[in-house]
Amino acid sequence: MSKTILAVDDSGSLRQMVVFSLKAAGYNVTEAVDGVDALEKAKSQTFDLVLTDQNMPRMDGLTLIRSLRELTSYARVPILMLTTEFSDEMKAKGKAAGANGWLVKPFDPQRLTEVVRKVIG
Repeated sequence: MSKTILAVDDSGSLRQMVVFSLKAAGYNVTEAVDGVDALEKAKSQTFDLVLTDQNMPRMDGLTLIRSLRELTSYARVPILMLTTEFSDEMKAKGKAAGANGWLVKPFDPQRLTEVVRKVIG
């Protein structure tokens, strides 16, 4: 069975690029438009990986990560940030919240796929 990924970003065009890249690599991908949408979907289904942006309306990525880590079913699920944020301070906040990795936009689809494969196979 293929792995399932939750892709969270408020930009529809960026979600399309992520979905296209990951589906081409054989993953099932569910989209969420922001952290609130993602948390609702994560509560109804467990994903093998969550890939989230930081800057989104209603709930940002760090708040989403902290909220997911409070759920028993997401205590060990890998969470990657895919964001324009790249400061060491923001990366430290991401790690403290429970993020397992960090990718900076704009992203290289091949690099994204390589990182996902390393994390979840």
